[in-house]
Amino acid sequence: MTAEALHGPAEPFKRGLPRPGALLRAASDAIPPSGLVLLAILSVQVGAGFAKDLFSQLPPSAVVFLRIAMGALIMGVVARPRLKGLTRTDVGLGVAFGVTLGVMNLSFYEALARLPMGITVAVEFLGPLGVAVAASRRRLDLLWVALAGSGVVLLAPWGTGTSRIGWAGIAFALLAAACWAGYILLSAAVGQRFPGTTGLSFAMIVSFLLVAPVGVTTGGADLLRPELLLIGLGVGLLSSVIPYSIELEALRRMPKRVFGILMSLEPAVAALVGLLVLGEVLDVREWAAIGCVVIASVGATRSSR
Repeated sequence: MTAEALHGPAEPFKRGLPRPGALLRAASDAIPPSGLVLLAILSVQVGAGFAKDLFSQLPPSAVVFLRIAMGALIMGVVARPRLKGLTRTDVGLGVAFGVTLGVMNLSFYEALARLPMGITVAVEFLGPLGVAVAASRRRLDLLWVALAGSGVVLLAPWGTGTSRIGWAGIAFALLAAACWAGYILLSAAVGQRFPGTTGLSFAMIVSFLLVAPVGVTTGGADLLRPELLLIGLGVGLLSSVIPYSIELEALRRMPKRVFGILMSLEPAVAALVGLLVLGEVLDVREWAAIGCVVIASVGATRSSR
């Protein structure tokens, strides 16, 4: 989701004015890599907040369609995928990557419609946490698994009768977590077979084709409303294009393990964005559950090889 070249009139550049791409790189270089990661996390969660705010006008599947459609359009222009030279195995991996991406977004938004943002992201974070634990295989990881499991137990509606947290929402969030784990594993394989970011571009097109029938059916004519299209563009930029570009720059300048530790803060940032953007107030038990997942993710990332 990077925009390596921004095209504009060539004449001003001949007069010694800096190119827009150079200005963007200079701006990113002025921000420490840890700041870039936090900006990427904030961008993703603000995009999710705007998406959830759309649920009052569109069903979650239609919002997913808008997000992926905008992301696929932008990615298709920036990194147009090419099938020439790819084997059937390569294409098959790309299709699997796209299907996983589409199901992950659908299940995440369905969970978001049923749960507060912080809780949704905390449960979904079990996916990358599981990948980190599997990569480490140390006894200490049993502690992180138990801690993350304790967080889910704290969130589960064990006969509380609460209407805010239900089993359906947790189930969708767990499905999103499983898809996120698959996304991480498939992205590594696709990255070895597709040049640059064309693999992700190919996957977004596949995910667009997957969610389009559901999104168009549920959204109907409302999908053509200009204000909703504009918000959908903003969601696509904030949730996909902008954070991915920032993350690539951050990974270029910092160790992957440090990057993973900082990304572990995402559930807490989601809870804060949910509070500030959507007015979602969490109780002590819910904050404790999110804290368990964050600490477990940091611990697992630190111990992974």
